[in-house]
Amino acid sequence: MKSILRISFLMVAVMAAFAFMPDNDIHIGDKAPKTDVAMKNATLGGELTLEQAKMENGLLVMFSCNTCPFVIAWEDRYTQIADLCKSQKIGFVLLNSNEAKRDGADALDKMKAHAQEKGYDMVNYLVDENHVVADAFGATRTPEVFLFNGDLELAYTGAIDDNHEDKAKVGDHYLLTSIKSMLAGKACDPAHTKSVGCTIKRKK
Repeated sequence: MKSILRISFLMVAVMAAFAFMPDNDIHIGDKAPKTDVAMKNATLGGELTLEQAKMENGLLVMFSCNTCPFVIAWEDRYTQIADLCKSQKIGFVLLNSNEAKRDGADALDKMKAHAQEKGYDMVNYLVDENHVVADAFGATRTPEVFLFNGDLELAYTGAIDDNHEDKAKVGDHYLLTSIKSMLAGKACDPAHTKSVGCTIKRKK
């Protein structure tokens, strides 16, 4: 009897977990979805769409937030990424999709303070209300990156690099290498890596 109850509990737990996962997904070569959704900009004020954020050579979308320890560990690399994107005419946006924490740590005013504290001068930090864009992308983690070419076709998705703990010990610079490959007209290799981080806090 106890075994049956234990199995039933596990099945319910698994079903509950999947109930709040995104039901969409995009693959390498797919066009970026929801590019017309206007999102509040915690960095510069006003609103911005992904279409507006795109530059001549593409767009980098990174799902991020204020408090995830993985974001905090990788955050010291954001400026380098932003510098490269700007110099290569690639738009760069951070999306905060943590709707379940919108009244707390990921509120708009907290995002503004975080952007100022971390010097997000060259990055648009946007509010993905009701995780609409995250759901369309199939994003699940923070940080998680999606790199699109000039035609807004997905070229690379996954992790920033292979060592969030120490940037001096990074062996594979997945994102930076992918940007260079994309700009050279080559396929990214790998084009997909496993994103490591906190789960996006969706509303239940």
